[in-house]
Order: sequence, then C-alpha cells, then structure tokens
Amino acid sequence: MKYRRAMPILPLAAAITVLLDGRPVASYEPAYLAAGRAYAPLAPYVTRIADRLEYVGPELVITRGFYSARVRLNRVEPDALDHEYVAIAPVLRALGETVFYDARTRTLRVHTPAPEPAVSPAPFNPREPQQVPRVVFTPSPIPTPRAQWHGPAFPRRTPLPYPVPT
Repeated sequence: MKYRRAMPILPLAAAITVLLDGRPVASYEPAYLAAGRAYAPLAPYVTRIADRLEYVGPELVITRGFYSARVRLNRVEPDALDHEYVAIAPVLRALGETVFYDARTRTLRVHTPAPEPAVSPAPFNPREPQQVPRVVFTPSPIPTPRAQWHGPAFPRRTPLPYPVPT
C-alpha cells in the first residue's frame, strides 16, 4: 500500500503518445490528457528540445535559440523536472515548436521547424557600384608625460630573504 500512496497512478485511458519529429518519446512518467489539455513532465518532453534550463526563484526559464518560456514550479528539487507536470502544448509552442493533437490516435505530434540554411556572402564583383569610404574621426592619442624625479635615490624597501643557519 505504501507504493500506491507515494506513486500517482494515472488512468491508462487518459495516457497519450508524444511524437517528436515522428519518433515516440520514451518516459517513465507518461503524458496524459485531462480537461482537453495535454500534460507531461518537463523531463524528457521539454528537456529534449531546450537548449538551456535555468532556475529563477520558483520559476524555470526554458530557452531554445531566441525563444524562451517560463514555468512556475511547485518545488525546486533535483528531480523536480521528472515529476513536475505542465500543460505541454503552450510550453512547446513558446519554444517555437509546432504542436498538433490527433484525438483519433491519441497522439500529440511535435514538429521542429527546419533551420534556415546558412547563406554565404556573394563574392566580390568590381562591376557592382561601390560605396565610397567615409572619413572617420579618430583622435590621435595624447602622450602621457613621463614622471621626472628630482632628488636623492631612495634605498630599496623590498625585504630580502635571509638564509637561516641550519
């Protein structure tokens, strides 16, 4: 009986499958559907997508590229991400993912948008109109005057080690 009190048992009829880019996400804590919303623990459903996770007080800031989402946590413990259930679709959409729920197959499909291809700059073409360089005002540095000492030389004040007789 201790196991049933410590471990939340979810009804199997409410469990849903989460597909990330067409592949099922395996987790010990299943995602489920309740009141028309999909709920899932942060790990591994969000941690696979996130670039960085950061605690700011009672909130978890999840960052992915230029996108970020804030989730208020009930507890901040080392294993909180494994057991903290959140409405998964709004968090994933805030991170730039496309989320679609298929009620017939009870599947939540998450698609990562394709990254924009890197484009190299065009090679130099001398026939293209060129911009005339602008004059940039850069003041010349003012030399610092050297310190001049007028007076007697002071003895060295650094202590020298004295050998101890053995």
